[in-house]
Order: sequence, then structure tokens, then C-alpha cells
Amino acid sequence: MIAVVQAIRILALAASCHSSFIVPRGWPNVADSGTTVLQPRALPNAPDGYTPDHLSCPSTRPAVRDAGDLSESEKSWLKTRLRKTVDPMRELLQRFNIPTFDASKYISDNEKNRSALPNIGIAMSGGGYRALLNGAGAIAAFDAREENATSAGHLGGLLQSATYLGGLSGGGWLVGSLFVNNFTTVSASLNDPSHTVWQFHQSIFEGPDQGRIQLLDTADYFKTIEDHVSDKHDAGFNRSVTDYWGRALSFQLINATDGGPAYTWSSIAADPNFVQADTPFPLLVADERAPDELLISGNSTVYEFNPFEFGTWDPTTYGFVPVEYLGSNFSGGELAPGVPCVRGFDNAGYIMGTSSSLFNQFLLQVNTTSIPTFAKDFVASILTNIGQDNNDIADYSPNPFFAYHNSTSRNAQSRRLTLVDGGEDLQNIPLHPLIQPARHVDVIFAVDSSADTDNFWPNGTSLVATYERNLNSTGIGNGTSFPSIPDTNSFVNLGLNTRPTFFGCNSSNTSSITPLIVYIPNAPYVFHSNFSTFTALYNTTARNSMVQNGYEGATMGNGTVDAQWPVCVGCAILSRSLERTKTPPYLHLHCGLGEAPYYEESSQTLRFVDIVKEKLHTVDLKQGPSSHKIIDVAGAISTTAHIEGTEDELIVGAKLGYAIFTRSSEKLEYIKKVWIESDGPGKEER
Repeated sequence: MIAVVQAIRILALAASCHSSFIVPRGWPNVADSGTTVLQPRALPNAPDGYTPDHLSCPSTRPAVRDAGDLSESEKSWLKTRLRKTVDPMRELLQRFNIPTFDASKYISDNEKNRSALPNIGIAMSGGGYRALLNGAGAIAAFDAREENATSAGHLGGLLQSATYLGGLSGGGWLVGSLFVNNFTTVSASLNDPSHTVWQFHQSIFEGPDQGRIQLLDTADYFKTIEDHVSDKHDAGFNRSVTDYWGRALSFQLINATDGGPAYTWSSIAADPNFVQADTPFPLLVADERAPDELLISGNSTVYEFNPFEFGTWDPTTYGFVPVEYLGSNFSGGELAPGVPCVRGFDNAGYIMGTSSSLFNQFLLQVNTTSIPTFAKDFVASILTNIGQDNNDIADYSPNPFFAYHNSTSRNAQSRRLTLVDGGEDLQNIPLHPLIQPARHVDVIFAVDSSADTDNFWPNGTSLVATYERNLNSTGIGNGTSFPSIPDTNSFVNLGLNTRPTFFGCNSSNTSSITPLIVYIPNAPYVFHSNFSTFTALYNTTARNSMVQNGYEGATMGNGTVDAQWPVCVGCAILSRSLERTKTPPYLHLHCGLGEAPYYEESSQTLRFVDIVKEKLHTVDLKQGPSSHKIIDVAGAISTTAHIEGTEDELIVGAKLGYAIFTRSSEKLEYIKKVWIESDGPGKEER
């Protein structure tokens, strides 16, 4: 049977659909899309605005739980969500029209055994406003509610098919803003007629435009923020720069008066959209770190915030506490009799600010900005009041994990818990909560808006950091599994930071099942989106262009750059599910790094390369697996293209530059070297 359970497996194992950067016009403009108007949310449930308050505890007193499994709340929610993803997934895969494979029937045949079907996660990296906007384009591309998102070549419905949606730093602002605003759409946020949210033409140092909801001038804006944070401090809670940073972010991200000081992260769990499991499960990530401590990927404890809980899977603290009761004085995992419960500590802006506390650097560098002198003086007074030790952390004192897991937790004997930006350990894509074995995620669409290079483009650093953490001899990975990732020099030399790439296609290459990673890097598809992480101002044109660029990167120009891209996405979604249901593969391959599948329509032949093993694979889909050929290339190549007038020769992107590969003689001949071989990878171009 010539099927893409058959070709599906070739495409998945082949690993990536390559692209150029020449994108035809004609895609939908996300910013002009007509969608539901952004409405204020009805769940500002903190008892006293931004100030946490001591209240009576419920009859079942909150406690810290061991991280050996998912919470009962998450398990219960998942039962509904997994059912809700079946129909969108069936429609999505049917629309992808995988050749000779009935994906709709496959989903229908297995839907009663939901654990057999794909479990999808989406991860939005950090990178400030750049990450928010580029990630917003990808989310819009994945969202079936957006105009034309379910047309041919588009990926609308992937968001509705996903179980988890993670964010970090700027990606956390994106995820948090969408969820705190009723799980709204990207286009509704861009086109908000009240001009309340995502108005990045106004500096965070100046405050929002005065409009329907926001009535403050710059002086009142700063005074309002100071009053909120001072009230928290006067109530007996530590303050840090992140209090100010989170409050300021809220004015830009939350559709409510004064940035919604009473909006909490735990209130997401009471939102009807979430209660009915009509949304993915949102996750934000932060790292534990004492003030001024050097953070290294291998020894950091990674924490997550979800609508039900805050905590970590790491074998250090290894526990979770109800997020609604952060600020309560837990000891040994319990609240002693008579100790009140605190509510309102989990302010939504504060948690979004925690995941992006690196951006306290904005405040620390305020003298380099053009804001008014009185505003600079105000920021200087903030830094003086809180002291040097608190200028780059978020303070979660009292430590909810005090005296908990004393033998393993580095912080068990401290009454203070301080967190920082989730990307400070170099894991700038929030993969950590999605690769936990308890969540059984099959495929993760990882949108990388990092600024790893001098020109503010990603280079795979985040993937490498997560991969290396899982190999760490200390056991910090704690049973997680992650596919092999090449070093950053190879990553760039192979062009993997300029096009989508699949990692982990062959699950047999790891000792335990690992999620397949669909890596989608920020690259200049229709706009040069490499703004500095610390760029704080985006006019409306730049903002919308950033979002559009993210949309085109996620969809490969709606399939116009690579017509097979939607099929590739379908293959990635189905790959682990096909393994579980023991659907036979078309070919049994053991690629070192499969890459660049290309379907020759005229001959119905599929070709792809194995970069690591230096092979070119071809298979005639008319004849089936018996036609599979493996050609020695005698050099690493990452992509291939036809040369008009010849079937025997291909132009290829090779390790040192551009070359001609002759199939009959298996000869690779360079026509332009852009790297000097003796220099090795990572050297500058000639």
C-alpha cells in the first residue's frame, strides 16, 4: 500500500520541510482580520486589588503535594479537553489531505481510545516584545477562529487541537494576555477598538494612551503603580522590581482599568472557556535563583505556573502548591492550624512579569531612555527603596516550600523564594513543562523568537540547553527525554535557524519516548523581525508586520513556499500516535538527522537527505518501498534543488557552501564555498 502512513512516515522521519525566504503575496492580513471585539473579563477575583489579603481557609486546607503525578484538577480537566480536541484534529488532518492516507478515518477509528491519539503541545519562546509579536503570528496561524485560517495551505485548527500552550518571558506575555482576556484571538487584540491592549507605540515608561478605559497621564500612571506596590508592601509582603514591572505590563496586556490589579492567574481556572476545556492548558515558566547568583542550565530549578498550581517537577523541590494560595505561610508542606490563607498574591501581571524578570533591565537602564526626568527620578527611587538585592528578581516570600523535601531542596531552609526570567538558564523555549512524562505530549510546536546571535536571530541555543540538561549527570532531568540537537555552530551552518525543522522523528534513537519537536524559528520571511529584545516601542505598522512575519513563518507562506508543509505538519502530529497504534511505517530508517524532503511531482519520487550520515535517499512512490535507494554523498548536505534541463544533477546546500551533486557518479563538486574548511564551523563568511 503506497500510503503516507507510508509517505507519512517518510516525511516524518525525513524530518523537515525546507523553505526559501521568497514568499508570494496574497496571504490574509492578520491585523485586518475581522474577529470578535475584545471584551473586558468578568473575573477580577482578588479580595483587595493588587494587595494580597489574609482570609479564612477553606474546609480542606491547601497543602503542598508531591510532584509524582499530575494534580487531580489537571487530570479531571484533561478528560474533557482530550475529547474536545478530537473533532478539530480530525478536521485539521483531513484538510491537510495527506496523499493516499485517510487521516479522518484514522482519528475516527481510534477516538474511543483517546490515549492512542496525538497529544499536542505548543511552546512560545521568550524575547520581549519581539517574541510576543512573532509568537502572536504563529498563534494566529494555528487558530481556526481567525479569518481564512482554515483555507488551503493554512494551519488553523492546530490551536484547537492542542492540549498545552506554554509561554516564557515575551511568549508568556502573549499566552497570559490571551488567557486573561477571555482567551481572545490575536486579531481581536490587535484591532481592539478601545485601544487598551497591545498598544506598543506607547512606551511602557510613559503609560497607555488616555482612552475609554485608561484615564491616566504619565504622572498618574506612575503614581498608580507606586500606590499598588506600596499597599502590598504595607500589608507585610516583600516587594521587588518585578512588582513594578508586572504592574506596568498589565496596562499593556490586560483589558481592564488600571491594568486589572484584581486579576489573578488562578482566576483562569474559573473562566468559562477554560472550565469547559475549550482552550489549551496555559503554562508559564520561571527559574529559581538567589539575587545576583550565577545561573547555569544544569543546576537551576525550573518552576511552572498553571491555572491550578505553582511548583516544579525537578528532583530538588519536587512539589506543587495551589497557585491561588501563594503568599500563605506554608511549612513542611502544610499550613499550621490557625494560620490564615492568603489570596490575591498570584496577580496575573506579577506572574507574567516573573517569567520575564530579565526585563527589569529596562528599569535598570532607564537613564538611557527619553522618558521625562520625573519618571527617571521615580524609577531611581524605586531601585533605592527595594535595594540592590531585589533589582532583578521576583520575590515569592514566604517560601511555600519551606521545610519541604529537606534532603533534596536547595532552598528548603530559606523563608524566601526568589525567581527570575525563565530563559536565564538558556532554556528560552518553555519545553520543560511539556516534556514531563506525566503529560504524555507527543509533538511540540516550538516557536523560537530568541536573540542568540549578534543580529538578534535564534541559533538553537535553547534547544541545545534543554538537550544538555536532560543529559546532566546530576539527574536534574528527572526522567525527561529530549531528542539529539546539534551544537549551535552546526545549527547555523546547516541553516536550521532559517526554516522549520523536525527533531526526534525516530523515537528509537532515545532510550525512552521523547516528543517530536517541530522547531519554527523567527526568520525574515516578509519582514526583518530581528528587533532587540530591549526594544520597547513598536509603531502600529511595525507591530502588525511582526505578527504577519510570524504567521508566514509558521505556515510557510500558507504553503506557497513549500506546498508539502501542511502534509509535513500532519505527519508530525500523527507520528507518535502511529507508533502507539502500531501502524506500520513505510520505510524502516535510522537517519542521523533526516532533513529536506522534496516530492518530485512529475516522477512521483520523494527524496530527502541524512545530514549526519551524508546520504541522499530517494523512493519512487509508484513502486513502493522496494524502490528505496541510498546514495553516498561524501559530504554533509542539508537541502537539494533541481537544475533545469538535467535529471542527474542537483544543486545542493553543503557543509562548506553550494555544490553540484551528480547522482550517477555520486560526485559532489563545489561551485561556491562560503566557509573555509580549515576554519571549521562557526567562522565568519568570506
